[in-house]
Amino acid sequence: MRDKQGIEGNVPTPSARRQPPTVRLRRLAAELRRLRRIAGLSQEEVAEKTNVNVVTLYRIETAKAKPQLRTLVTLLDTYGVTDDTRADLLALQKEAKQRSWLQSFEGDLPDQYAAFIGLESEAQEVINYDSLVIPGLLQTEDYARAVIRGIRPTVTDAEVESRVTARMRRQALLEGDTPLRLWAIVDQAALSRTVGGETVMRAQLAHLAQQARRPHITIQVIPFSGGAHPGMLGSFIVLKFGTDDPDVIHLDSTAGGLFLEKEEDIQRYNQICEYLRAIALSPADTSALIASLDGDH
Repeated sequence: MRDKQGIEGNVPTPSARRQPPTVRLRRLAAELRRLRRIAGLSQEEVAEKTNVNVVTLYRIETAKAKPQLRTLVTLLDTYGVTDDTRADLLALQKEAKQRSWLQSFEGDLPDQYAAFIGLESEAQEVINYDSLVIPGLLQTEDYARAVIRGIRPTVTDAEVESRVTARMRRQALLEGDTPLRLWAIVDQAALSRTVGGETVMRAQLAHLAQQARRPHITIQVIPFSGGAHPGMLGSFIVLKFGTDDPDVIHLDSTAGGLFLEKEEDIQRYNQICEYLRAIALSPADTSALIASLDGDH
């Protein structure tokens, strides 16, 4: 599965699927850990006071499970939480698994792609590296359709259109008063491959040039002359949520999507991002390269 950028492999079996928690659920978990520590209680002591078993409490505090309302109320009572903080946490519990517009696509999209879209919609910034295709947030509709058809020639027309529609809906994140900040690092190979024919590719490159002029979007291309680099191991996306929530790394392969949330993984991929930014063309030189490639088409 690789729908968000263009390559879609097999959908993992139910036992292999693991949707990451939403940002709201992770924030709720972190706040409950903090409140328990402020109250000076261990997980075992909370279990004795509330009859919420330690395993359940551990899963709640690590965002592996959403607490039932009555369980959350019991914990807040135990920690002495009142007023605005209590109301905020109850609201987080209610919205913890909310996936907004994705509900209209229920059953049409692979589970892990839907999970990715949910996290992306809550991010403040996205760093997207791709070596094979234009990043999904920067694709035109015709380019997206050509990529999906090319990678998955056996899917039905209805499935293709559902995925194209979802991809176009994602791009709404780049609009509005507080748009998503996007830093796209793309290998030149992605720009040089003719996808969908000359007309589609010309329109795609023109769209890319237009998007590069927007203040919240930065595009850099790693030229062929850059030689070997860490990005050649595979494409990835870094989702950033602000100072209170750790980053999430998303990797793609034909075997399925993978979410990385360990601190060492986050640090490694952020270091790779810095390296790729350094060897890539500047945004200005990238725009010049895109213009020249557009002329070639």
